[in-house]
Amino acid sequence: MTKPVALITGVGDGTGAALVHRFAEGGYQVAMLARDRDRLAALEEEVKAARTYLCDVGDLDALVSTVRSVRADMGSPDVLVHNAIAATFKTFLEADPEDLERNFRVNTTSLLYLARELAPKMITRGSGAIMVTGNTAALRGIPNTAVFAPTKAAQRILAQSLARDLGPKGVHVAYITIDAAIDTPWTRVPFHPDKPDDFFSHPFAIAEEVFHTAHQDRSTWTFDLVIRPFAEKW
Repeated sequence: MTKPVALITGVGDGTGAALVHRFAEGGYQVAMLARDRDRLAALEEEVKAARTYLCDVGDLDALVSTVRSVRADMGSPDVLVHNAIAATFKTFLEADPEDLERNFRVNTTSLLYLARELAPKMITRGSGAIMVTGNTAALRGIPNTAVFAPTKAAQRILAQSLARDLGPKGVHVAYITIDAAIDTPWTRVPFHPDKPDDFFSHPFAIAEEVFHTAHQDRSTWTFDLVIRPFAEKW
């Protein structure tokens, strides 16, 4: 039998790479979408079931073309994990308004385009999963997320609309809110150099939760999943 296909956007060194490993370990062929050729090439060398597709998901024409290439090369994806993110951490007076438009394209509009490309085949099969990774910016705005939080809130509401449309057709859509700093070199060293391990969510643990949610029994599907370290104050 042909292996199922998982398409993962935003494949970086942290959560994205962990997702690639987890889905490959779970028996999937993995299409990796990101902008960094060298990083993807190194990961493709590590994970034999993974294949590189260079793509800026904020370039919507390129995104559609890339998804169609994935379908032609690997088959129609059974699972989409939308992990790509564009973020700006400035107040509304400090930020360039164009940052809001860019963040919206990457975080939200690209999800719409991905769903339009991939969901019809999932509907025909009567199965499939669309997993969207988010954060607490989707639930609340603070001063320095003025041009970021609105795009994540819109992303979550779009995912909810997809879930309510696609769920009765056999396609599971879920939004995974990661209420934590993720344990990566670029979060530890510049932002949290003195924090203990308990402060962070670990990428492979996040990937495990995403994989589990994508494979829930259809009698107990989750839409909103919030994950955080045990020591997180909330």
